Amino acid sequence: MNVTTPILRNYWGTTIDHRSLLAKIAEIGPILDKNADADEAAGELTAASFELLASLRMSHAIVPEALGGAQLSPTRLIELVEAITWHSGAAGWVSMVHAAIGGMSAAFLPDSAIQRLFGPGTDNRFSGQGAPLGMLRKVEGGYRLNGKWSYGSGFSHATYSHSAAFVDDGTGKPLKDEHGTPIIMCAHAPIAEHTCLAGWDVLGLKATGSIDYAAEDVFIESDMVFPIQTAKPLRQKEFFSLGVIGIAAMGHTGWAIGASRRILDEIAQLARSRTGRPGALGDSEKFWYDYSRAEARVRAARALAMETWRDIENTVESGSRVSTRQLSLIHLAKSEVHEAADEAAHFAYRAGGGASLRDGTIQRFFRDIMVALNHITNSPTVATSAGREIGGLWSDRAWQYYDLVEKR
Repeated sequence: MNVTTPILRNYWGTTIDHRSLLAKIAEIGPILDKNADADEAAGELTAASFELLASLRMSHAIVPEALGGAQLSPTRLIELVEAITWHSGAAGWVSMVHAAIGGMSAAFLPDSAIQRLFGPGTDNRFSGQGAPLGMLRKVEGGYRLNGKWSYGSGFSHATYSHSAAFVDDGTGKPLKDEHGTPIIMCAHAPIAEHTCLAGWDVLGLKATGSIDYAAEDVFIESDMVFPIQTAKPLRQKEFFSLGVIGIAAMGHTGWAIGASRRILDEIAQLARSRTGRPGALGDSEKFWYDYSRAEARVRAARALAMETWRDIENTVESGSRVSTRQLSLIHLAKSEVHEAADEAAHFAYRAGGGASLRDGTIQRFFRDIMVALNHITNSPTVATSAGREIGGLWSDRAWQYYDLVEKR
């Protein structure tokens, strides 16, 4: 019997060894950790912290090599975000945002825009919001953008915005496609053309600078937009068939893994330091049992995520695009690493007692994880839809943004 084995292509970048980036993170990580209080007080990564991150060029981590990027595989990007997050939840968050939006821009914008954004001598970083909170009005040569967006993580450290908006149908209402669905475009413009607003007074991820920002009649050239729900990849078509949300899922997955790993490492270290007296945390049978269960779930969730993303790597390397089932599994794995982080955070916070109440690593990561859990990507409806598809109930549907819709 003849068995045909797909020939895997050399799909990923070769000019940058991700192990060198991991080594760099290990070098700068303790400084990011030390800067955490100053970053939180500033409400964003301080110049000293971001200068360290800038050397990693995370904004170009999954950008094709031909455009000056590292063209890393999903599992390698996840490992980088995981490693940064272990030292600083805020630094990991900004890194994953810049990496994801950099990848989206490189994937979906036409060649003319790519030349301006990724051409020789450029080093752009992208930040913004994927919820359609603005309106694009058609004008000669492009659009005029108006709107106000929240949660612009890393906005002050970016050079270009990435903002979702409805397209004006000429009457002030959203333009709709032939199926009656409003058309949502993602618009890019220099950060300097926006107004940065106040509004980042939050429980956790305080140092991400996830501010509100606004656009008032900002001109958007016609080639600086792409349809956020139905974008077709123009480069690395197999990999970027993940779509906007699939690309974003890599970073969110790596972040949750890194944060859960750090808070468990911290509570174990605290327990080891408290032994030898009655009632000491490190001598508690219950503590070590609960710790083992949290440790097992965090490790299992990471294993599921890596298995899911390695399968996707095999698919794209063989020349195929990502399937609906694979996207469902991405959402399932992403949900599980966050649920594991939630469990680990609550265990560590309660077990830490008074140590968790004071400023410090356990409290900071607890707060950061609680905020991450409220991100739209972790909405229960997303995991529910994934479950329906995997279980065979919605086998005739396809992912469009965060929704499973009937195939057209």
